[in-house]
Amino acid sequence: MESKVMIFDTTLRDGEQCPGASLNTYEKLEVAKSLEKLKVDVIEAGFPIASPGDFEGVKLVAQTIKGCTIAALARAAQKDIDRAWEAVKYAERPRIHIFLATSPVHMQYKLKLSPEQVLEQAVEAVKYARKLCPEVEFSAEDASRSEREFLYQIFEEVIKGGATIINIPDTVGYAQPEEFGKLVRDVQEKVTSISKAIISVHCHNDLGLAVANSLEAVRNGATQVECTINGIGERAGNASLEEIVMALKVRNDFYHKVTQIDSTQIYPVSRLVSKLTGFIVQPNKAIVGKNAFAHEAGIHQDGILKERTTYEIMTPQSVGLERSSLVLGKHSGRNALNSRLNEMGYNLDKEKLNEVFERFKRLTDKKKEIFSEDLEAIVAEVSHELIGKFSEVFKLEYFHISTGNRILPTATIGLLNQEGQHFEDAACGNGPVDASFKAIDRITKLKLKLIDYNVQTLTRGEDAQGEVIVKIISEKGKIFTGRGMSTDTLEASIRAYLNAVNRLLSNSGSFS
Repeated sequence: MESKVMIFDTTLRDGEQCPGASLNTYEKLEVAKSLEKLKVDVIEAGFPIASPGDFEGVKLVAQTIKGCTIAALARAAQKDIDRAWEAVKYAERPRIHIFLATSPVHMQYKLKLSPEQVLEQAVEAVKYARKLCPEVEFSAEDASRSEREFLYQIFEEVIKGGATIINIPDTVGYAQPEEFGKLVRDVQEKVTSISKAIISVHCHNDLGLAVANSLEAVRNGATQVECTINGIGERAGNASLEEIVMALKVRNDFYHKVTQIDSTQIYPVSRLVSKLTGFIVQPNKAIVGKNAFAHEAGIHQDGILKERTTYEIMTPQSVGLERSSLVLGKHSGRNALNSRLNEMGYNLDKEKLNEVFERFKRLTDKKKEIFSEDLEAIVAEVSHELIGKFSEVFKLEYFHISTGNRILPTATIGLLNQEGQHFEDAACGNGPVDASFKAIDRITKLKLKLIDYNVQTLTRGEDAQGEVIVKIISEKGKIFTGRGMSTDTLEASIRAYLNAVNRLLSNSGSFS
């Protein structure tokens, strides 16, 4: 008999804790809207006490999103719980998620508390939270390395105190599937009040076992799985939502479990999260990698042509992936473009469509053939710019590069500010890209450090579009991500760096 597994998405909380993955309030909301369309059961929107921005992000998600439980994270402390409740109380179905470490190493070195003190603190926190919120989840941080009898005891007592969900985290990815499944089974058998609570699991991927451990937990009685889009998260990341969902769907004959996820929304959400965080999905990533449904070997191609299921255990359409080529050119009109975008699953409002159409027309002057991937890239770039809500302090007017194997690379950059004033400067560098970035630094008078530079090809053909993603760090230690697209990699690099600079200047609110 099939039973339901609830999907708890923590992309906006645990996923955002990746260094350099920070999202602003509006970007958080955009991801939350996509998760709502994906039909996740729970959205963990953030850690409200962490910062004013995180608080506002959780509050906005709670006020806007309908149909999903909205959770806010809190330590087992009254000030954390109050802050979480202030942010999440606007939700149709709010939840406070309390965590406290229970392993000997965490209690001794991090908390500096005895097991008795940890137990007392956990129960008091849950009781206090339950007075505010009808749903309270308790996580025993580092549960997989905790002493079993103490773990059973703390779960027993927090359930008595009002916890409606107990979470068993494999916080450092230490557990092996068989032992983690047994831990879930043992909790059911040893905790006498367990029938009053939902059993949840939260697995990290330090040994590459987060998904395997999560699925084994489901087999052994867990009814909620905590995961993230693209598996992003601390260190090696979290259990990947798309892999868990599709494993349960494709192998329903094995697991006999169902979720309410609309799997056709998986690929669009994956792309959005990748764009906003700047974390590129590896090509061979299961489900959402660009090679997940690609077949190059002749034997594979022959098999697919004769019968798709010879080498595909699911269809690309089942995860919302559009693979067919698109032939559009410079004579195509707005209606034709909009019709094709609709076929690809994009329903754009007038503002987005107009901007996409303008960029599409500019691209047709550079490319003979426009593919689906070109349109996906344009839509993603426009969506990112419109939801980012940052002011474009500078626009690129022109650039001129002088380079060669026997001359010092030199870049001249021309920028326009919001008042239309022209700025120009030149710089030399280790290469044309380095010289361009230094010229922009001279104009803006900013002292920046480039910490990441990534180039990828977005489309096919000799005139393929390239996307550059850069990460810079300001003097104050804040990280900003910039993106740029062009058929010219150098232009894409300059636009990406300028995009990051604009985000920094918009964030600081000044330029001098």
